[in-house]
Amino acid sequence: MPNAYISGTGFYVPPRVVTNDDLIAMGVDTTSEWIVQRTGIEARRYADEGVGTSDLAVPAARDALERAGLTARDLDLIVFATLSPDMAFPGSGVLLQQKLGLCEGPEPKFVGALDVRNQCSGFLYGLHVATGLVKSGSARHVLVVGAETHSAAIDISTRGRTVSSLFGDGAGAVVVSATDEDRGVRGTWLGADGRYAEMLCQKVWDIRKRPFIPVDANGVGQVEASHMYAQMDGRTVFKHAVEKMCMALMQACWATSTDPKEVDLFFFHQANMRINQYVAKQLSLPDDKVVHNIQRYGNTTAATIPILLAEAEREGRLKRGMRVAMVAFGSGFTWGSAMVDW
Repeated sequence: MPNAYISGTGFYVPPRVVTNDDLIAMGVDTTSEWIVQRTGIEARRYADEGVGTSDLAVPAARDALERAGLTARDLDLIVFATLSPDMAFPGSGVLLQQKLGLCEGPEPKFVGALDVRNQCSGFLYGLHVATGLVKSGSARHVLVVGAETHSAAIDISTRGRTVSSLFGDGAGAVVVSATDEDRGVRGTWLGADGRYAEMLCQKVWDIRKRPFIPVDANGVGQVEASHMYAQMDGRTVFKHAVEKMCMALMQACWATSTDPKEVDLFFFHQANMRINQYVAKQLSLPDDKVVHNIQRYGNTTAATIPILLAEAEREGRLKRGMRVAMVAFGSGFTWGSAMVDW
């Protein structure tokens, strides 16, 4: 049975930088100090109008493929994790497949494309799927993408400031490949607790309603702000994020007989700097082993961990032979962890 390892990483963030002061200029009644104190976020990136989630994923995917020494036609499957797909359906995976050129030319390759809807935990759920397929021999190269375009669907106003200040746009990607070497993904562990599904949710597509979007006499859809935009019970999310991230990290260590001191780098989902600092403190993790970039990008949901991996590798911080741990928590509630020998 082959091992599954991450053969290439890539990322892309749109060029437009939106600082906390920029949000204030856009009409949000807050201060930069308030946002930084509670979240650690100083700026985020916003995509331009006309740019969709799959568009952000294209350069991230090409970056990962190039660093893996592969082309898109070497892929056996695309796994696309996002909570902000280009449209309600079809999924963004098929759009990425087409934009990578797989459907064109004299020898098109119509690889499967799977969308994963696990929000902030989406990348680790995708990594779980890719690793299982590669280890089973069902695939040799799987592209796992996390990408988000939050800026089109957040309430940039004083009413929505507790949520809108958190999120940014971006994409990260990895290629999971087969190898006979003793390295790679040692394990992935997932969890969910649907009792808290509405503690962090966006109900705009509430299919239980008839019609699911109310319409006026002219057939024009009208959606209440409480359903159009994400809603969050921040205290409940913080409490469960700390608890579940600690639990998931320890599960990965126990299952692989790894002392946390043996882990070279920790890659936490970038939702809130205060959550991550609290988790690190609870587990006595050294500051220099916990990687952060939330200051620059905010919460890019499914994209945070693959962006972290790609940046750390580019900077020379993440190197071959390191043992790294990943952990995420998000809406659902869902969570996951992974242990990887790089």
